[in-house]
Amino acid sequence: MYGLAIKRELEEYYGEEVNHGRLYPNLDDLVERGFVEKSELDKRTNQYELTDEGVGVVLDDLEWRLSKFDGEDDAIENLID
Repeated sequence: MYGLAIKRELEEYYGEEVNHGRLYPNLDDLVERGFVEKSELDKRTNQYELTDEGVGVVLDDLEWRLSKFDGEDDAIENLID
């Protein structure tokens, strides 16, 4: 996604305005950490995409969150696997 599309998605999700001054430094931080790759769509627009490492971090977080539910539920175990 490009930066403005990410901003719109976040605003829709959280139901409030996302400040440009916070969004882009956070995206740059994710790029520096190797979780997101930044490329130039055109001279004014950057595109952002999760790297393999970023996908791994998201999946690790999801697995951790799901592990906090009662482990007897086969559906949760299947999701983790």
